[in-house]
Amino acid sequence: MGVLQRISIGYLFASILEIWFANDYPVDSSKAFIRRYFFQALAGILIGLSYLILVYGLYVPDWFFEISSLNMESRSPVSGYGSSTQTVNCGVRGSLEPPCNVVGLIDRLLLGEKHLYQRPVYRRTKECSVNSPDYGPPPSNAPGWCLAPFDPEGILSSLMAAITCLVGLHFGHILVHVQDHLQRVIFWSVFSVFLTLAGYVLELAGVPLSKPLYTLSYMFITAGVSGLLLVVLYYIVDVKCFQKPMILFQWMGMNALILYALAACDLFSGALQGFYWYSPENNLVDITERFIQAAFNSKKWGTLVFVMLEILFWGLIAGFLHAKKVYIKL
Repeated sequence: MGVLQRISIGYLFASILEIWFANDYPVDSSKAFIRRYFFQALAGILIGLSYLILVYGLYVPDWFFEISSLNMESRSPVSGYGSSTQTVNCGVRGSLEPPCNVVGLIDRLLLGEKHLYQRPVYRRTKECSVNSPDYGPPPSNAPGWCLAPFDPEGILSSLMAAITCLVGLHFGHILVHVQDHLQRVIFWSVFSVFLTLAGYVLELAGVPLSKPLYTLSYMFITAGVSGLLLVVLYYIVDVKCFQKPMILFQWMGMNALILYALAACDLFSGALQGFYWYSPENNLVDITERFIQAAFNSKKWGTLVFVMLEILFWGLIAGFLHAKKVYIKL
């Protein structure tokens, strides 16, 4: 599994709903819009309810895994672990903790632990890494599940991500059926605010905001906030026609695939870090980040500025590719 696999699952889900689950009623009112796409919305609701029933109702038994094939930090034995086989004690129902959630259970049953992601995000926590919040060797008193695999793009969470694609599909429906700019902005805004508020209500009700599990609250909030950002950009670019200030985003959108591969997957920065002076820490990327952190006298603010400069850098690279009429796509 992976990000591109997740996108394909969501696209397949949205395509099937659009081809086979949309009625042929003409859309001349809000009521007609709901009537036309009622079964699509119902399918999304049923998937969300099924997710909640499975996550909070399915029993997760104890399980075990082989450490020798999962230790990605070093090839030597891991301190604090006396055996190559580690047992994870669960025997619970409704847990959302890293070792005992249903999302991981389903992936282990259907995909097998050796096909799951070997460096999950919880290995960066204080419980599991001496270098927290970065990856590192586990402390001597680390719990047994620290080296366990977990896929952040697994089967059940990808089905929830497919609902996000359905939400985007409905934003597109509004674009198709509503021709007036102001009406589009109003409908999108109402839809986005509803999604965002629903997400926060779920969070207050006890459904945590979790990207690895792709919880219902996470889906609602991220879809709603994305919709609000779409409204802002649409108003600036399409309604007020302020296009030049947004040219950087336009360039990046034209070559999103190559920027994703080089920037988001760290291929470019990883290659640069391979060239260093005496010590691996003395590479161009890490030196630049440390310099900016020192200039701002803050690790957090320095890191934020470093990331913003990195985005600007890739935007200019995308602009250069656009000037050369080079577009890499599938």
